Amino acid sequence: MAVTDLSPLSLRRAPLRRGGQLLAGLALYGTSMAMLTRAHLGLDPWDVLHEGLTKLTGLSFGVVTAIASVFVLLLWIPLRQRPGVGTIANILVISVTVDAVRAILPDQHVLGWQILLLAGGVGLNAVATAVYVGTRLGPGPRDGLMTGLTARTGRSVRLVRTGIEVTVLAAGWLLGGTAGIGTVLYALSIGPLTQALLPLVTWRPAVGRL
Repeated sequence: MAVTDLSPLSLRRAPLRRGGQLLAGLALYGTSMAMLTRAHLGLDPWDVLHEGLTKLTGLSFGVVTAIASVFVLLLWIPLRQRPGVGTIANILVISVTVDAVRAILPDQHVLGWQILLLAGGVGLNAVATAVYVGTRLGPGPRDGLMTGLTARTGRSVRLVRTGIEVTVLAAGWLLGGTAGIGTVLYALSIGPLTQALLPLVTWRPAVGRL
């Protein structure tokens, strides 16, 4: 299977197309996060932490997500990672969108609706991840932490990613975040789904164009 090239490229190349795709992907990502929080069947590891911090601080989910993202960015400094346009947009767009969607999407307590919201949220999250990553405008704060630690430690992406997510999941659960069947479903499906979608939405320069 061919590997999709995700190396960062300047926004000067196809700015309208890639900028629009970036914003759309991030807005969809925030929407998927809101759907998963309203399903109450378990969140992805980082959102378990965000929910736990929300309960601890009383701040909105979006605000906590933004603050956590900035903190993660600070961890980039010793790793010599540099943020891109996509990194900054990730913090701003997702945090605003998740709060906006949560404001109009009610909590679900009927199992059928919870399952529908969970499945839809996981699927939309995969689409959104592929769409915004495919713009090649820089990783989000959490993905950059993973790649930075991988480069600095020489460990595999799988080992570093697992270590990060187990750590934040445990911290979030201790703070009262929701872990459950949705957490397992997300962990098992998000990688394969995103990998399958990336070739369809990743931006590639025209052949023969520098």
